[in-house]
Parts: sequence; C-alpha cells; structure tokens
Amino acid sequence: MNDRLGIGKESANKIPVGPLGLIALPGCEDFAERVDAYLGMWRHNRDVNHPGYKKDSYIIDVSLPRFGSGEAKGTLNSSVRGYDLFIMTDVTNYNIKYKMYGRENPMSPDDHFQNLKRVIAAASGKARRITVIMPFLYESRQHRRTSRESLDCAMALEELVYMGVNCILTLDAHDPRVQNAIPLSGFENVTATYQFIKALLREEKDLQIDSERMMVISPDEGAVSRAIYFASMMGLDVGMFYKRRDYTKVVNGRNPIVAHEFLGSSVEGKDVIVVDDMIASGDSAIDVARQLKMRKARKVFLCSTFGLFTSGMERFDEAVKAGYIDRIFTTNAIYQSPETLKRPYYSSVDMSKYIALFIDTMNHDLSIEPLLSPVNRIHARLDRYKEKQKERKSRAE
Repeated sequence: MNDRLGIGKESANKIPVGPLGLIALPGCEDFAERVDAYLGMWRHNRDVNHPGYKKDSYIIDVSLPRFGSGEAKGTLNSSVRGYDLFIMTDVTNYNIKYKMYGRENPMSPDDHFQNLKRVIAAASGKARRITVIMPFLYESRQHRRTSRESLDCAMALEELVYMGVNCILTLDAHDPRVQNAIPLSGFENVTATYQFIKALLREEKDLQIDSERMMVISPDEGAVSRAIYFASMMGLDVGMFYKRRDYTKVVNGRNPIVAHEFLGSSVEGKDVIVVDDMIASGDSAIDVARQLKMRKARKVFLCSTFGLFTSGMERFDEAVKAGYIDRIFTTNAIYQSPETLKRPYYSSVDMSKYIALFIDTMNHDLSIEPLLSPVNRIHARLDRYKEKQKERKSRAE
C-alpha cells in the first residue's frame, strides 16, 4: 500500500527526522505490535542504509510501576536521545487494572492520560521530536463550554504541547475545532472512511451502490459533516436525524433525548449506512436503526469509529434479533472486548496499516496529504467491487 501511494520510493531518498521509536502505553500493546510489524516489513524491503533504519522492532520498552498507594512513575528502559518518538495510548481501555491499597482498580481515561504524561516527562527533552497517537482523543466530548464548566479537552491539549509534544494524531475527533486550543502546534485528525468502505464491501456482496438503492444517514446534527463526506465518496444521498431533548432535566450529565426526528428523502427499500464517531451506551444508535426499519429500510449498517459499548452488548443482540440492525462496524484503534468480537453481526475495522503509514511518512518528514484524502483509493475500491458484481452476474446467467 505504501508503494502504491509513492511513499516507499520517496522514503528511499529522504533521510528520516531521527531514528524511529514507538512507545506503546499499557492497553494498546496489541495494536502497536500490528503497526510495528508493518513498519518492519516495509523498511526491510527498501534499499535504504541509514543506521538503525531496519530493525526487527521499533518498540521501545517502558515501565510504569505503581506503589501500594496507587501512585506511579514512568521509566524508559533504553535511550531515546535524538529519536523521532511516536507514543501510542488508548485512554478508553478499561481492561487494564492496577492495585491500590490491595484492591484492584480499572484504569480510567484520567489514569491513562497521567501515564502518557509520565512517559513524556521521562524522555526529559532528549527526543528530537515527540508525536502522540491518541485514537480516541482524551475528554473529546467535553470540547466546548455551554455553562460554567471545565474545558477538559482544550486543557489537555495545551498541557501536552507545554510538555514538548510536537504533534497530536487522533482519529475522528468528536469536534476537530478543539485544535483551536493549540493553533501553533501540530494536530492531525484522521478519518477512517476508506477503511469503513473497504470493510463494508468485504462483508456485503449484494450492495447496489447508487442513490436509488443506498443512502447515508447522520444520527444527529454533530455527525452531519461525517455523513456528507462519506456519502460524497460513494456518490449517495444524505439524510439526518436530530435529537429532540428535554432541557428541563439532566441525566448522567446531559439532557435526555425525547425523540429522534428524521429529515431527508424516503429510505424505503434502501440499504442505509449510519455514520458516527462513537457508539457509547447504544441508546441513540438503536433508536435510529429502529426508526429506519420502521420506515422500511432494507438493511441498516452502523459504522462508528469507536465502539465503546458502555452498557454491554446485550441490547445490540436484542436489536439484531428484532431486525433493526444488520451489521455493526467499529475500528480496532481502541480496546475491543472478547464479548464484542465474538458477535456474528460485528465487524472489526483494522486501522493498524493506516496508522503505520502515517508514522512512516511523518518520520521521513513527507507530506501526509495523500493519506488524509483517500479519494482515489475509495473510487478504485468501489470500481473493483462493481466489476466483481458484473462478473458474478455474468457467471450466473
């Protein structure tokens, strides 16, 4: 893939910014190993003789031991002087636990963020450049102020920049305008549109990709831009729901949803793709899917970058059994529980190759624009899918 984008050829003539180093914080080791494998494979196949360019692994060992009180420290177990460091963290991984006064506690997003700062501090300014890869942006849902409340995401970004981070790479930020908090620093918001389309076409062989038989839906006002981009890439129409809320109450920190109202053309007989950045409890996603099926949509696919599933998978089992949802797609950029992965209606969208491409390109100080705008790759993928459909139809006749 990197050679098709022209990155491999350019890399051979461009000296890296510094020796490449990956740091995987607790909770994202498996994903980092997949990224590391791609980097090793690509670099071993290039005719490049820079010192330290070809390695079996670029992962740098770190340790984050905790005291009995729950306090911790970060330690780098090898030198990073002059390195181009990429620190990977998954702030949503609740499966990592630590002991505090003899009791086991699951790590919260706050704990993961503190670990990130500990490792940055341990580097002590010795690295040549530090890039933080944080697929789920820490506190990204607290991105704007609507009353007397904290601006957690903006403060976190400012803190990272103050500590010496040069660039923050995140995946489908809840609201990318939060980067205005650090206007003079690097902030790359990566979308997974190509990966979702590729996974959808792999799983579903009978899709008719045209505006008469397929449609993209935004589940709320905040996801409209995602839905428009997704639909533009596939040449489809867009519809949207907006949430009618009860502003007289606050439940779990937000005003409860009274109803989802639909705006758009008829979905009757169409395959519908619902696009959003995350599925949390699933209440909204299931209600939107139910309403689409009530409007006689043929199939409903949920494509969400982050599958948090904070209330478990049982409600999704019931929704699938009731015929509301046909398939769910979320990425492997954050923790996926074994219970989620074993669901027959669930498809994991692999992001490791894509992230590895960003790391490889940035390490050579090359433009990442071809990666941020995958228009040609999407169109090529759609053309191949349609050609295979024609071949299957011809054989059947």
